[in-house]
Amino acid sequence: MNQKAGIFQTYLLWFIDILCVLASYCIATWIRFSGERVNDYGNKTLHYMVLVVFLLFCTIYSYFRNWNIDFLIRGYYRELLCIIKFNLIMVGVSLIFVFFAQWSHILSRKVILDFFWLNLVIMFIAHCVVKKILRRVYAADMLVSKVLVIAQRDNEDETIERLHRELDYGFEIVGCVSAERIREDGGKGVADTMTQIAFDEVFINTPCLSQEEITPLINRFEEMGVSCHYNMEIPDVIGAKGRIGNFGEYTVVTYTRTVVSIKKLLLKRFIDIIGGIVGLLLTGIITIFLAPAIKLDSPGPVFFSQVRVGKNGRRFKIYKFRSMYQDAEARLRELEDQNEVTGLMFKMENDPRVTKVGAFIRKTSLDEFPQFWNVLKGDMSLVGTRPPTEREFEQYNEHYRRRLSMTPGLTGMWQVSGRSDISDFDEVVRLDLQYIDNWSLALDFKILLQTVLVVLFGKGAK
Repeated sequence: MNQKAGIFQTYLLWFIDILCVLASYCIATWIRFSGERVNDYGNKTLHYMVLVVFLLFCTIYSYFRNWNIDFLIRGYYRELLCIIKFNLIMVGVSLIFVFFAQWSHILSRKVILDFFWLNLVIMFIAHCVVKKILRRVYAADMLVSKVLVIAQRDNEDETIERLHRELDYGFEIVGCVSAERIREDGGKGVADTMTQIAFDEVFINTPCLSQEEITPLINRFEEMGVSCHYNMEIPDVIGAKGRIGNFGEYTVVTYTRTVVSIKKLLLKRFIDIIGGIVGLLLTGIITIFLAPAIKLDSPGPVFFSQVRVGKNGRRFKIYKFRSMYQDAEARLRELEDQNEVTGLMFKMENDPRVTKVGAFIRKTSLDEFPQFWNVLKGDMSLVGTRPPTEREFEQYNEHYRRRLSMTPGLTGMWQVSGRSDISDFDEVVRLDLQYIDNWSLALDFKILLQTVLVVLFGKGAK
């Protein structure tokens, strides 16, 4: 399981287990003290302090023991055994604490016995339901970590079979390249081809290649911004951080250019979800006024969609309010010689394809509001890099592709640094990579604030 999915699963199961313990203890208490026995608590505060002890044990045990690390790959029988073991240890350790704290005199044996069997049943049912849900969730394209395998021809099948067996959910093997092919072309052709494929990580199992042969290839993947897991040999790659770890059951050296806190990325995603919901509510209000104006100004739909390239080469449809005539894409080739940007982007100040209403909504950035749907879906983030068109992406090299090592955003460094005033695509790339290399939640909030100011004053918008 990839790191992000693992941390998400750990926190989710901890929260589920807390709810199960809380529900079981409250039900057991109600069974024992309901009706005429409502005043038999003895000391109600101490009675519920025992519940606090159970909850503290659940938190500490989950944090230090991480007993749900193999949650998705264990079967239902093994799941039941793990839950029985957890509850036996929890009740045993907690009762020892209660005894030494001299609270045992207020405990009802019936409450403890009912709590034990109730928590077994409730927790087992909850774990089975969550297991089914997580397996479906992890199958979603945006959450799966796509893996490219590089191996020798004589061990390709064995390597892929072993990874399929050991990596379980959260990973998808998208292709395999033979080490012999790398040796033939020195790795250049392989890396050039891989630039156009969607993948997040590379697993290299090539004992036949020397360190000198494999290092240039790792450097090229590192330039793309994807993590490399290298089995066996340890090349010295400048600019990438290496760490020893496991990929499945393989012992590997993993090279990655930047190390980002998964917890912070999860918080970033939570902020995106909240922002996406609020943004869609605003989009609904704006649509009431803009839809008639767009329809009256020129024939065609209110919304415009286009395939863009997202994180590590994933394709998705971006949505905007339509600001151009319907034949805008077909007319692009006629206007390419008037492009005001050097490089792979197209920008034109007085673009004849833009409608009258389109000029207004582009100037005020109102055309961008439907992208909050992309943010809510996870295709985009509130803050990130600019998502390129497929046509632009087809011309990317490894350096340009590293822009896509982070989820693209509704706004970003280049938008608050001049937007259309920037006339060189390499400057856009430089700003995007500056954002990736220095990313933090504080930087996101700073860019969001600057974006509001840019939109209000229309700076750099054309």
